[in-house]
Amino acid sequence: MRRVVRQSKFRHVFGQAVKNDQCYDDIRVSRVTWDSSFCAVNPRFVAIIIEASGGGAFLVLPLHKTGRIDKSYPTVCGHTGPVLDIDWCPHNDQVIACGSEDCTVMVWQIPENGLTLSLTEPVVILEGHSKRVGIVAWHPTARNVLLSAGCDNAIIIWNVGTGEALINLDDMHSDMIYNVSWNRNGSLICTASKDKKVRVIDPRKQEIVAEKEKAHEGARPMRAIFLADGNVFTTGFSRMSERQLALWNPKNMQEPIALHEMDTSNGVLLPFYDPDTSIIYLCGKGDSSIRYFEITDESPYVHYLNTFSSKEPQRGMGYMPKRGLDVNKCEIARFFKLHERKCEPIIMTVPRKSDLFQDDLYPDTAGPEAALEAEEWFEGKNADPILISLKHGYIPGKNRDLKVVKKNILDSKPTANKKCDLINVPKKTADTTSVQNEAKLDEILKEIKSIKDTICNQDERISKLEQQMAKIAA
Repeated sequence: MRRVVRQSKFRHVFGQAVKNDQCYDDIRVSRVTWDSSFCAVNPRFVAIIIEASGGGAFLVLPLHKTGRIDKSYPTVCGHTGPVLDIDWCPHNDQVIACGSEDCTVMVWQIPENGLTLSLTEPVVILEGHSKRVGIVAWHPTARNVLLSAGCDNAIIIWNVGTGEALINLDDMHSDMIYNVSWNRNGSLICTASKDKKVRVIDPRKQEIVAEKEKAHEGARPMRAIFLADGNVFTTGFSRMSERQLALWNPKNMQEPIALHEMDTSNGVLLPFYDPDTSIIYLCGKGDSSIRYFEITDESPYVHYLNTFSSKEPQRGMGYMPKRGLDVNKCEIARFFKLHERKCEPIIMTVPRKSDLFQDDLYPDTAGPEAALEAEEWFEGKNADPILISLKHGYIPGKNRDLKVVKKNILDSKPTANKKCDLINVPKKTADTTSVQNEAKLDEILKEIKSIKDTICNQDERISKLEQQMAKIAA
């Protein structure tokens, strides 16, 4: 019997590394032993954790700044220990968070055109962990909500707008947390831990909704991420140290929906997921390939598509959000592969003959607008991402500055671990914010008026000078 090949528009997706002059060269990528991706990308900037003597630093480069990067290029360098993880805010392309070995989380505002001087002063420092902070992850739909997880086995959820820790999950994990992933609307998180458990947690109720012991039997690190339909995708190792991937339904974690063995390499598989196309890209640390799979509703549920292979092993990997891709070239993913001394973009393309916009490849995708304010989310509201069309390409708008309004410490109650505090906290903040906003508005209006006056005066001066010139010429 002839084997029927499964129909899929992504069967022929192919990867291609860009030419040398479009790479970012001469970058000393961090050598710290930590299994994060070391790179974060958005439609404006690429950020890369680098080697830094006496503290921790990362580079932030505008996407167009390719070629050799000078050793004196400014960095973001406020930490006293190595930086372990970085994450761009999904609602503001100039705001980035980082976690470090110095037990703090820092949030930075990058100038619109990139750095001209090294940044040493963050917008806010978030202190609450007692050991190094290896994971930072912004909430997908609520503004200024940031999650951090440390080697103290605690997860803290911060309101960055006030610099407060509002939720502290410090008794749910008995061992190191390998990774944390928000679901599509940010109502749940899933975690993979060294105790071999995968947990699904409701952070606001502070309860475990589902968990699976020994999701993967092996001792090496696991990863768990949420898919758009609410299922959980995991990567890990079997007892024989073979790399595995699995798909789980949180409503019934007894048996996986699908479990596949891959190979016997020992690098941790970092999953990157595109909810619009249901494709998962697996990048192994130390591998020289990217494997990609399509997730569907039909057996075997996880369908192997292809592998992009290269010669050099990857030290880390950045993944561009959908709105940063070139839709005219049918680009469906762009990776930023870290080598020892450079960062190399890799473009994934679906071959199509037409140059027209391919709406089947680009359904509406999550845009940069936040669906909720932080206070609304902490009070219990949920919202799906606000979608945008990519038909005419994505044009980045003006980002508003991140303002941190610190509350009066004397008024405030002890940091949240008590559920009743969560409801009381944000309301005062909202009042102070509105007062601050009015003051800011007045300031801006005054400035606009003074600039207009100056322009009028200059216009008068110009016309007088022109008259004088005319007289002299005559």
